[in-house]
Parts: sequence; C-alpha cells; structure tokens
Amino acid sequence: MEQAGTMRSKLVTGSGSMLDYISTRDHRWMRRVNNWRAPRWVRVWMTFATRGGDGWLWYAMCLTILFFGGPDRYAALLSAGVAAGSGTLLFLALKRKARRQRPCVYAEHCWAKLLPPDQFSFPSGHSINAFAFAVAFSLYYPSWVIGLLFCAFSIAISRVILGMHFVSDIVVGATLGTMLAYSSVLLVERALA
Repeated sequence: MEQAGTMRSKLVTGSGSMLDYISTRDHRWMRRVNNWRAPRWVRVWMTFATRGGDGWLWYAMCLTILFFGGPDRYAALLSAGVAAGSGTLLFLALKRKARRQRPCVYAEHCWAKLLPPDQFSFPSGHSINAFAFAVAFSLYYPSWVIGLLFCAFSIAISRVILGMHFVSDIVVGATLGTMLAYSSVLLVERALA
C-alpha cells in the first residue's frame, strides 16, 4: 500500500519517471499474459487476428471497397492509404529511435511460437495500421464501424496476447493510427473539395 502511494507521489511531483511507471505495469502484464495458457478458441482467434493484421485483411477490404464502395470509394481508399502509409513511416522511425526490446526478450511465451517481424517493440505497427485503416474506412462507411473496430481491436490485442508487444505499445499505436486516420480524411476531403 505504501509503495503505491509512493509511486503516485512520484508521478504527481515529477520526481519519478512516467516511463518507469509504464514500463513496470507493462512488464507485470507481460508476465501474466506470457504465462496464461489461453483456451484453444482464443489461440486461434489471436493467431488469425495477428495474421490478418499482417496486411491481407486490409488488402481484401481495399478490394471490396474498390468494387462495392460506391461514390466515396476513391476518397476512402486514398484516406486509408495516406493514413497507413504515414503510419508505417512513423512507426519505423519511432522504433529506431525508441529501440524498446520486445517482450520475448524478457520472458518466453508459454504457447505462442510466432516470430516477431523485427526486434523492436514500440510502437506497434500492426496497431497503427489497423486503426488507420479501420477508422478511415469507418468515417466513410459508418454502418461498418462495429466490424472494422472489432478487427482493429482484435489485431491490437493479439499482439499482446501473442507476446509480441507490451500494452503501452498497442495503446500508443492505436492512438497514432486513429489520429492519422482523422487527419488523412480531413486532408483528402479538402484536396477533393
């Protein structure tokens, strides 16, 4: 109890590092998740979600919109493309700068055996791109919002459940992807007006 009060005091006064606080929480969650023997349906769902986040889900969505997206199809595709492209450049730059090691460096996962696409964790590129696509498409096709956000959240959560990222990696990734989506939609709408 005293430790929690000390931690809060450090956060409020600035004498402790916010990054240390976040890192401590991230490592606590990582140990729990890496030792959780998830039911088979969760394992299948998380593996499928993370593989969808590798790109094929969004490529399929782009083709669907291209053929069946109506009059907003080009604006929607351009907005999502700008958001995801910007997100990719951003996460590559941030990963090189932050150089945060992935959870698998600290603790082996009890069942997930997927290999990470690179060695750095922060921020989650899968989360950035998932939210960039999902939010951009949702702004043009509001009736799809539940399905698109379900896909984006599934992809982001899968990265933690499979031991590829810390919780803060996906939170920052989802936030950046969402901001990029809104910005790209505004940019494209102004350019097409």
